[in-house]
Amino acid sequence: MTIDEAARAWALHLADVRRLSPATVRAYRADLADFTAATGDVALGEVDLEHLREWLWRATQRGDARATIARRTAAARGFFSWATEHCLISVDPALRLVAPKRGRTLPKVATADVLAGLFVELEAAAKSGDPVALRDHAIMELLYGAALRVSELCGLDVDDLDRDRRTARVMGKGSKERVVPFGAPAGRAVDAYIVRARPALAARRTSSSPAGRALFLGARGGRLGARAAYDVVTRTLGPAIGGAAGPHSLRHSAATHLLDGGADLRTVQEILGHASLGTTQIYTHVSTERLTATYRLAHPRA
Repeated sequence: MTIDEAARAWALHLADVRRLSPATVRAYRADLADFTAATGDVALGEVDLEHLREWLWRATQRGDARATIARRTAAARGFFSWATEHCLISVDPALRLVAPKRGRTLPKVATADVLAGLFVELEAAAKSGDPVALRDHAIMELLYGAALRVSELCGLDVDDLDRDRRTARVMGKGSKERVVPFGAPAGRAVDAYIVRARPALAARRTSSSPAGRALFLGARGGRLGARAAYDVVTRTLGPAIGGAAGPHSLRHSAATHLLDGGADLRTVQEILGHASLGTTQIYTHVSTERLTATYRLAHPRA
């Protein structure tokens, strides 16, 4: 069996058994395709540790990010471990393959005042009755109000919202479902969008872009894609904070503001849908930096 054939079987295992997200499966498949291209005609059973180290070294030489190299290391370790368990190879060549340490960068966070001003502008634009303006206002409010991932937002159906209780049922990473609350401003924006804008967008639907019960719709009436949602945030939030910003900036901001407001770490972990508390703890660093900066500005003996 070739590496490519085994990689296709592994990808099916990741999707059907491990239930990893399509994006993660695609990334791992791309990593193995890059490995195959780098090693040429080497058979699956002939791969050794030096082949893998050479592959990662080349990635380092061409300037790949440490996070990318770490993911490729994880892909190789997972693939060859699976191949060994399924008796496709007798020895796992990736057992001693070590990933580089990933640098942890603090997320970009918008201040509460900046976001408050931005939402005033979005609400004013939505009052024009333009369907896209109404939709964009609802998108921004819900991303921040419920601290959603962009994939979770785009995957929402109308029936996933409890508009009376102001909660949303979302499907997170690893197909894990959770229910998250959102505030009154997000509730009003979503209500206005559903009543006044969604029918107009749905009317643009064609047979090639079915919407079904999708909550957020694109320009052609089909389910809104992650790229389109990303563009909405970039176009509106970027100028407000003076730099590049995407949906995760709103998620980061929501988590940081929750902690700043007194929410405990476990609660924020549940809202964000993090499997590990360690992932959530990065936001405590953001809050501590803000606290330190405020202290140095305000305390007479700082």
